[in-house]
Amino acid sequence: MNPTLDRLARQALFRLNPEHAHRLAIMALKSGVPVCGEREASRRLKTIVAGMVFPNPLGLAAGFDKNAEAPDGILRLGFGFVECGTVTPQPQAGNPRPRLFRLEEDRALINRLGFNNDGLVAVRERLKQRANNGGIVGVNIGANKDSADRIADYETGVRAFGDIASYLAVNISSPNTVGLRALQDRENLSELLKRVLAARDEVAKQRRAPIPLFLKIAPDLTEDAMADIAAEVLDKRIDGLIISNTTLSRRGATSRKAHETGGLSGQPLFERSTMVLARMRRLVGPAMPLIGVGGVHSTETALEKIRAGADLVQIYTSMIFGGASLPGQIVAGMSAYAQRENLTSLRQIRDSRVDAWAERQLD
Repeated sequence: MNPTLDRLARQALFRLNPEHAHRLAIMALKSGVPVCGEREASRRLKTIVAGMVFPNPLGLAAGFDKNAEAPDGILRLGFGFVECGTVTPQPQAGNPRPRLFRLEEDRALINRLGFNNDGLVAVRERLKQRANNGGIVGVNIGANKDSADRIADYETGVRAFGDIASYLAVNISSPNTVGLRALQDRENLSELLKRVLAARDEVAKQRRAPIPLFLKIAPDLTEDAMADIAAEVLDKRIDGLIISNTTLSRRGATSRKAHETGGLSGQPLFERSTMVLARMRRLVGPAMPLIGVGGVHSTETALEKIRAGADLVQIYTSMIFGGASLPGQIVAGMSAYAQRENLTSLRQIRDSRVDAWAERQLD
């Protein structure tokens, strides 16, 4: 998209209620009308994680395309992969409105959406319809707000999408479903992982192919909690971690809307999420794949996530402020950097600043 048109489109959308603007963006991507010209990915950006071959390491995080309405349109923006969801077993309206707030001065969002989605039956049908289109499309699964057995909801999600998703992401870190983050506690996490991995393995036998499973964690973890999570994911041998979800902290946020309850995403989250990423890299070692999320808004911040330990990087909020051309700009910038530094793969810079980030102090 022409930068001027991109800017004008953002200005028009920002005059609308955030949820209405988001709906229009999904409809545009779903329509199949070219939003941005596709670019051929550089071979230097190819990344292999959990047996999957990513054309480039930049993905769209869960939360944007909750209902798998536009994964192909999103991939055409330049992303190497897209993560749909969060999807719960039953359709769910989410929390009362207003529940999504732009912090324009901070290039950030606060949301308290509460896993609003169409439910697994509808989402699965959409994914089945585009199954032959190619591309890496993961599904982020969650639990219904009123579920009597939340772990069973995750088992249901695994069984529903295990045969059709490129990978599964178990989301136990949203701050907007009361009590959900308690599943990060070691005893609960051990039980959760044991049951979802058993469900995954059942589906994998039928599919006759491995199904990568990632765990998405919060940025608001104590040192002890991080150590417990690392111990459990290593013990259970899951395929990787997504670090991180939104934060309850308001550090770095200056907007008058910063008082709103919910999870904060966007540029103020970059430092906190990157510190947690680096600390988890030191805890889990070099072999486990990590996906870095939180505050990425440019080529340099994407590369810094990789230096801090990420194999792959995801964005969401920055695209709200940077426009549909941002993914292509970031990917082009990563390609130019790899060529300039004569890198055959961005893996060559991974972990180069782990210690520097891990030793920073969390507030």
